[in-house]
Amino acid sequence: MQKIIGLKIGFYHYLTARNQEEAIEQADFFVSLIGGLEPDCKLAMDFESFGDLNIEEINEISLAFLSRVEEKSGKEVVIYSDAFNAREIFSSELSSRYPIWIAEYDVEEPENNGKWDTWIGFQYSDLGNINGINTTVDLDYFTNGIFLSDTSQIVKPDNPPPTPSDTESIIIKRGDTLSQLAIEYGTTVERLVELNNISNPNLIFAGNTLLVPINDGKKQSITYKVKKGDTLSGIAKRYGVSVQELVNVNNIKNPNLIYVGQILIIPTPLNINDLNHTLYTVRPGNSLYQIAKKYNTTIAQIVRLNRISNPNLIYAGQILRINN
Repeated sequence: MQKIIGLKIGFYHYLTARNQEEAIEQADFFVSLIGGLEPDCKLAMDFESFGDLNIEEINEISLAFLSRVEEKSGKEVVIYSDAFNAREIFSSELSSRYPIWIAEYDVEEPENNGKWDTWIGFQYSDLGNINGINTTVDLDYFTNGIFLSDTSQIVKPDNPPPTPSDTESIIIKRGDTLSQLAIEYGTTVERLVELNNISNPNLIFAGNTLLVPINDGKKQSITYKVKKGDTLSGIAKRYGVSVQELVNVNNIKNPNLIYVGQILIIPTPLNINDLNHTLYTVRPGNSLYQIAKKYNTTIAQIVRLNRISNPNLIYAGQILRINN
């Protein structure tokens, strides 16, 4: 990392752990990535996507991550949080041990959260404009408390931990977008953003590496782009899965609220016989007869393989598995 004169450098990790073991794994991975570098600022934890975790679990995971980063990096840490989570979620134990970098918009100063008396960072807007950057950016005030007391190089681990076992690294190619890669790897843009700590989903660079989810090298899902008039129950019926499966896989908060253009992961059963299937996207005007003839198979095989309830009813954009 080459420093620009006058520019202070810091790093943060977007935490997605669901237990203390995962928190420690992510802490080790985070420190391995920044090993050998010389940050100016405290290392930040951004933990805001809690899923079904309760408050006790959230604080246990936070403490496991923060203390592990301190131990492995030898550097001080800070909690990044919005005002609500600072007040309602994070514990007094955390506030007594770690400073806060707080996000609260459209106010002159952060509200009193009853946990932290002071802040070392205050993010007051996410609509800033900076010359040379063609998207809006976050704007912050910082005190001297954001700076590390020791800015020496972070020791690089002798044996850095491997990337998480359910991911692999790919090289971004010129012209790639997160939405295209999400479709290719059977995931969502949101998942790629979480895995890679991406601050701007519209800005990725050719030549950089990107973590993508895998499952033993074989995808066990397909993706579907929501069209006008779609409902979650209709999509579930079309692909032979339950609404609850779609809700769980896609982390959907309100099953009655999906939007046109949204990319959904559709879980599909995968067994040894499925490994030789071709995926075919139904085009306007297609019929199962035409598709079966094209691939030298039968309508019955396509119906069975895709659990189609009405062979006379297929949809443009629907993805069918075809026996090779």
